[in-house]
Amino acid sequence: MKRIATTLALLALCAAPALAANAVRISQVYTGGGASTGSPTYNVDYVEIYNSGNVAVNIGSWTIEYGSATGNWGSSAANQFAFPVGTTIQPCQYMLVSLGTPSSAGGPLPISADFTGTLSMGATAGKVALFNALNNNLACGSELAGTLVDKLSYGTGNCPEATNVAALSTTTGAIRNSAGATDSDNNVGDFTIVASPVPRNTQSPRNATCLTTPTRISTWGSVKSIYR
Repeated sequence: MKRIATTLALLALCAAPALAANAVRISQVYTGGGASTGSPTYNVDYVEIYNSGNVAVNIGSWTIEYGSATGNWGSSAANQFAFPVGTTIQPCQYMLVSLGTPSSAGGPLPISADFTGTLSMGATAGKVALFNALNNNLACGSELAGTLVDKLSYGTGNCPEATNVAALSTTTGAIRNSAGATDSDNNVGDFTIVASPVPRNTQSPRNATCLTTPTRISTWGSVKSIYR
């Protein structure tokens, strides 16, 4: 029994670095851009991602995909954004993707986006996901095996991690708690809705706690372990 337990422990430790990509997650979402009237915070939507791990991750060809409240992921090219081949996110680093066509209402983002896409999200309800391969017009639950990295559902959007967050607006955003570190696979517990969210890009200060004790997430059977 002791030999088996030791072997399992060694296998788990060896497996953890190979699963470092699981540490990449959605850390902010703002969906209120694109309005031509009113007082939205920004004139574009954005999605911010974060690497909580201790190794750089190549996210080239990974996709950010939007789905309406009950719609499919990436139902058209307009609902998909692909990171360029060779894109790498460093440990404890944020990355900002500006999405949609700038509108006449709202201000520009306060910092430069690392990437820009045409994807436009519903302001109050919908869902957005990060995939490591394109999922073209696929329903929730029908994702290509092993490709779903992270997702957030808001308002009346279906397909959340556990429970979706409340409706967003043109002046609010969903921010992952602990500067991106919190990840219990429950949208409502992992994110807080804030007014006038402030995005971060690759030039923003990295998460200081993460730099000291980066998170490594490993899966063993049906158990998810978080190493600090």
